[in-house]
Amino acid sequence: MPNVTINSLLPSLPHSHAQSDMTATNCDSPEVTVPCLVVLVVVGVCVSPFGNFLLSFLFIFFHLREPVNQCVIPGLPDDLALRCLAKLSHGHHGVLETVSTKWRDLIRSSDFANFKAREGWCGNWLFVLTECSSNEWVAYDPEADIWHPLPKIPTTHADRKHVGFSCFDPYRKKWSRVASMRTPRSHFACSVISGKVYVAGGLNLSCTRGLALAEVYDPLTDKSCRWEELPPMLNPQMNCLGLSYKGKFYVLSDRVGLPDQKTSEVLSPADRNWCTVEDIWPFSREMQFAAQVIRDDRVYTVVDLGESLIKTRYTDKGEWHNVGSVPSVILPDHPRPLEAFGYGFASLRHELYIVGGKVLKWEESGAGRFDIVKLGLVRVCDPSAMPLTWREIRPMCGSAYGSIVGCASLEEKY
Repeated sequence: MPNVTINSLLPSLPHSHAQSDMTATNCDSPEVTVPCLVVLVVVGVCVSPFGNFLLSFLFIFFHLREPVNQCVIPGLPDDLALRCLAKLSHGHHGVLETVSTKWRDLIRSSDFANFKAREGWCGNWLFVLTECSSNEWVAYDPEADIWHPLPKIPTTHADRKHVGFSCFDPYRKKWSRVASMRTPRSHFACSVISGKVYVAGGLNLSCTRGLALAEVYDPLTDKSCRWEELPPMLNPQMNCLGLSYKGKFYVLSDRVGLPDQKTSEVLSPADRNWCTVEDIWPFSREMQFAAQVIRDDRVYTVVDLGESLIKTRYTDKGEWHNVGSVPSVILPDHPRPLEAFGYGFASLRHELYIVGGKVLKWEESGAGRFDIVKLGLVRVCDPSAMPLTWREIRPMCGSAYGSIVGCASLEEKY
C-alpha cells in the first residue's frame, strides 16, 4: 500500500471526481484501473477560501478484489482524500471502514490520527457509562446521530470496576493509563479548565470525614504523567461536585442549598488561590452530574426534590429561575407518564441532554407490584428556545441503559 502523504494539503481539484472508466489517477503509482463495482450515490466536495473541506457522500462498494495500488478516492490525490475523510466526524468511521480495506487501514492508521490532531478535528463527543455496560463507555456523535461503544478501560484489578486514572484519546480512540493522583480518593470534585484536570476534596480510608487536598494534571505538557499539588481548600469537602465556570474551578458541597450550608470553594487557576463564596446552588444531591455549563457563561441545574425542575440564573449570584422540567417517560404499554430517576444530565455545545435512568412501572397483574424499567432513551433540548421543547434522539447502544454512573462531554473548538 503506498504511503499516504499529508503535505501539499491544498492541491487543485480534478475536473471529474470519478472518471467514467473507473480509472484512478493522481495516485502515487502509475495509472491503475480499479476492478470493482462502485455505485456513487452522492459526492460533493466543497473547498472554502480557508481550505476547509466538507465531504458528503455515500459509497456502495461490491468488491471483486482490491488492487495494491488503488487510490483512497478514485480521481483525487491521496493527500486531499485524507483531508476529506478526516473532516467526517467519529460516528461515521464505522461505516467508512466497511468501504474497503484501504479505507479501514487509513482510518485506523497513526497518519490519520496525527492529521486530525494537528488540525484539531476531535469532533463532538458525549460520553456515558451506565450501570449495565460492564465498565464500557459509549459515545454519541450528534453530527452523525450515532452511538458507538468505546474500548474498555484497562485495569489491573479484575475484582474492581476501575482504580486509578486513565485518559481517552479521541483521535486514536484508545485509553491509556497515566499516573494516579498523589492522594488516593473517591467521591471527589473534578473538572477541566483550559485542558487541565483539576480534582479536590473527596475521602479515603485514612480520611473519612473529607479532604481539603487538591491536585492538577496537564495531559499535554506533563510528559512525566505526574500530578501537581495545589494549595488545599479552606474547608474539607466530600461527596462534592466539580464545575468549570468562567475560568474558575467550583467545588460544590453536597450540602449546598441547605439552610446551614451556603458556601462553595472556588479556585482561580491563574493565581492558585482558593476563596469561599457564599452562594446558593440548588441541585440534586442524589446526582453527580446535576449542574452543567453551556459556553462557559450559563449554568443549568436539575433540582429533583419533589419535582424534576431545570433552573438557571442570569448573573453570577442572581436568583435562580425555573426554565422547565425533565420530561416524563412514556412507555408503550403503560397508560400514564412516568417520572424518571437515576438519569444523567449533560450539555454538549448549546444543548442539554437527559440520558438513561429508570422508572417504576406498576404491574396490576397478580397481586400487583412495581417493576423497575431501565431506560436507554435520550432526550435533548435547546435551552435558549422557550418553552423547553424536548426531542427524543437515537437511544444508547448495546447494554448501555439504566442508572448513569459517568457522564461527560468533549467539544471541538471552531
